[in-house]
Amino acid sequence: MPSVTIKDVARLAGVSPSTVSRVISNHPRISKATAEKVRQAMETLGYHPNMTAKKLVSKSTKTLGLVLPRSAEELFANPFFSEVLRGMLACANQKQYDLLMSSANNPKEEMETVTRMVLGRQVDGMILIKPRKADPVIEKLLALDFPFVVLGRSLEHPDVPTVNNDNITAAFDATVHLINQGHRRIGFVSGPPELVVSGDRLAGYQKALSQAKLPLRDEWVIASDILPKNGFHAVSMVMNAPDRPTAFVVSDDVVAFGMIRELVGAGYQIPEDVSVVGFNNIVLSELSNPPITTVDIGIYHLGYQTARHLIRILQGEKVPEPNVTVPHRLVIRQSVRFLPHADDSL
Repeated sequence: MPSVTIKDVARLAGVSPSTVSRVISNHPRISKATAEKVRQAMETLGYHPNMTAKKLVSKSTKTLGLVLPRSAEELFANPFFSEVLRGMLACANQKQYDLLMSSANNPKEEMETVTRMVLGRQVDGMILIKPRKADPVIEKLLALDFPFVVLGRSLEHPDVPTVNNDNITAAFDATVHLINQGHRRIGFVSGPPELVVSGDRLAGYQKALSQAKLPLRDEWVIASDILPKNGFHAVSMVMNAPDRPTAFVVSDDVVAFGMIRELVGAGYQIPEDVSVVGFNNIVLSELSNPPITTVDIGIYHLGYQTARHLIRILQGEKVPEPNVTVPHRLVIRQSVRFLPHADDSL
């Protein structure tokens, strides 16, 4: 007969696996009613906590684990990762923790590396960056009852510890800025569609268009990789259309930089022919020609707060909220043109 798992208890109690884990650990933010319901389910099923996994936590290594779900090529191409790492390392050093880092070329490698770190007792807790939809790594860590924090958010498990921006509102603000500048034909270049952050930013863009009563054109929504070489290729077909967008919201500054460089090379002027708003406010956005209007998401603070959140959990501190939100701000530069006579004929 198969052994009872934490998922079985969660299903019977009508809660998430992470809630069951918190009840087992006597988390102070779990209500008495929920705790009682979970304990009753444990008793009914004859569930006993996985003490092997607990021992992995009790023998501290003073090390945080991090698997970057990108190839080495992407890591070096996009300054987001180096800046978020800088924040994590700063916090880890202050708290006298080490950071064990690896990269993965695909989801299979990511799962193998995380499993090796956890079951090999190499780390006390894990940091996950930009999770996928239905991310199997999150499911694995929940099943092992192993401490982790997500930089981003989980669609399936909203109560797991996270550090994130309000990406829906951030993309909404970026799109509204273009609308306020007179633009009515606005395209959107998304990140990889399997990432939760890509869906959130697309939702914010769609919300802004809906609020302004502007139609959503499917052909103006383009999924792109985060390497600069793909920036222009993703929009070339749209730009050749007679009713092309006058502006784009681009969900990564690296792609925005690549778009601007290639568009200028193809004879377009920025922002006279097309306006661009990026995301992340990396150094490259300020050095671009023209400098890029962008959403500053506080990359360093995202990294710092993620490491801090995990260390507080590992040290048994009372965490006020499981979900930490780092504020964003719009940085206005020269890549957006004001259209005094907007074309409303769509």
